[in-house]
Amino acid sequence: MFQYIIRRLLLMIPTFLGITFMVFFILQVAPDGPFERAVAQLKSANATSESGVSMSSDLIGNSSELSPDILEDLRMQYGLDKPIIIRYLIWLGVFPKEYKRETAVIGKHFRETVDFVQINENSKKQLQKYILVESEVDKNNNISYNIIESGAGLKYSLPDVSRLQTDENFDFDKYIFFQNEYQELPSHELISTWYFSNWDLEKVNSDNTVTLVKKEFNGIFQGFLGYSEKKGKNVSTLIAERMHISIFFGFTSLILVYLICIPLGILKALKHGKRFDVLSSIIVFTGYSIPGYALGVLLLSYFGGDIFPLHGWRSPDFSELSLWGKIKDQIHHAFLPIVCYMVGSFATMTVLMKNSLMENLNQDYVRTAFAKGLSEKRVIFFHAVRNSLIPLATGIGSSIGIFLAGSYLIEKTFGIDGIGLLGFNALIDKDYSIMMGALAIQVVILLIGNLISDITYAIIDPRIRFK
Repeated sequence: MFQYIIRRLLLMIPTFLGITFMVFFILQVAPDGPFERAVAQLKSANATSESGVSMSSDLIGNSSELSPDILEDLRMQYGLDKPIIIRYLIWLGVFPKEYKRETAVIGKHFRETVDFVQINENSKKQLQKYILVESEVDKNNNISYNIIESGAGLKYSLPDVSRLQTDENFDFDKYIFFQNEYQELPSHELISTWYFSNWDLEKVNSDNTVTLVKKEFNGIFQGFLGYSEKKGKNVSTLIAERMHISIFFGFTSLILVYLICIPLGILKALKHGKRFDVLSSIIVFTGYSIPGYALGVLLLSYFGGDIFPLHGWRSPDFSELSLWGKIKDQIHHAFLPIVCYMVGSFATMTVLMKNSLMENLNQDYVRTAFAKGLSEKRVIFFHAVRNSLIPLATGIGSSIGIFLAGSYLIEKTFGIDGIGLLGFNALIDKDYSIMMGALAIQVVILLIGNLISDITYAIIDPRIRFK
C-alpha cells in the first residue's frame, strides 16, 4: 500500500503540470489581460493630462501613444519579455524570477537599502550595502566587469547617510555606524552573514552604465502562490483567510450528503417501484434539475430576512456569543447555503446507491447467504450494502475537490466570503495571480481526493489489494 501511494503521488506531478500549464497558457494569450489594462490606464492618464489635469510628462510623454521604452518596461514588469514556457517555469519556481533592477554607473558606488532586516531575535533594522561595478581591460583588450560589495551596515549615521551624495570618494568608515562594538566596516565574511546582495550583470549600455538585476526562485514549489496587486496581499494569505469557511461548508455538505443519500438509496432499493420510491425520485430529480445558485435565490426570496439571514456565514457579534449561541448562529447562517451545496449531488448519490444495491441483491452470493439461513437484515446490511458502497467510494475524491474548492455562484448568492467568492471576484477583475493560485490549490485537493478514493476503495472491497 505504501509503495502504491508513493507511485500515485509521483504520477500526480505530470497531471498537476498539465492542468496548470494549460490554464496558464490560456490566461497568458487571452485578450484584455493585466498588461493591456496597464497600457490602457497609462493612455487614459496621458489623455487626462493633455486635457489640463497635472500629470508627469516624463513618464508618459506628450501624446496618448506610449513610447517604446515605456512599453518595454511594462512588458518586463509583467514578464512578457520572456517566452510563455519561461513564465510558467518562473511561476512554478524552477526558473529564477527577476524582482529588482538597477542601472549603475561604471566606477561609481550606489547604495542598496533593505528595510527591516532581522538582525537578531529581537531587533529589526534597516540595512544598507554599497555596490560598485568596475571594468577591467586585459592585454587582449577584452573588457570584463566585476560587481564589488563595498560595505554593509545598519542605518545609524551622523549626519543622515540618506542625504549624502555617494560617489567614489565617499568615506564609508566615517559615516556608517554598526550595531554592537563595530565603529568601522567589519570583515567581508561577517557582512556576508548579514545580507547577500546577489546582483547579476544583465547588460552593458552604451552610456557607460550597466543594468544589474536580482533574481530568486520564488514560485509554487517554494510555497509562493503569487501576489495580488488589486488586493495588496499574497495569494496564500488571501486563501488562508478564507480556507476555513470553504472547509466548513465543504465537509459539512459532503458528510450530510453521504449520511442522507446512503440510507435513502437503501430504502429506495428495498421499496423499488412502490409509492415511496416514486415520490422520492420525483423530489430528488426535481432538486437535481435546479442549479444550486438558482435554488439559493429562490430560498432567499421566501425565507431570507425574516427566517434566515440574507448574507454572510456568521453574525458580526459571533465572537461575543456563548457556546450554545455560536452553534445556533452558525446553523442559522449555514442552513440555506448547505442545502444549495447538497442539491446537486443528492440525486446522483441516491440513485447510485439504489442501483448498486439492487444489482448486488441479485448476485449469487446473496442467494447463497439466504439459502444458508441468514436473516434478511444480516444479508442486506452485512453483505450486499458493503459491496454496494464501492461505486460511491470511487467518487469521494472528486466530491472532496468540488466541495472544498467552494462554489463561485452559491457563495456569491449568499455573500459568503470563501474561496469560491474570492475566485469569482478574481474572474471579474481578471486577477490572474489569484486565479492561478486558487487553481493550484484546487488541483492538489482534487488529486489527493482521488488518492483517498483509491484507499477507500481498497478498505471497502477486500478483493482489492494494491501491490
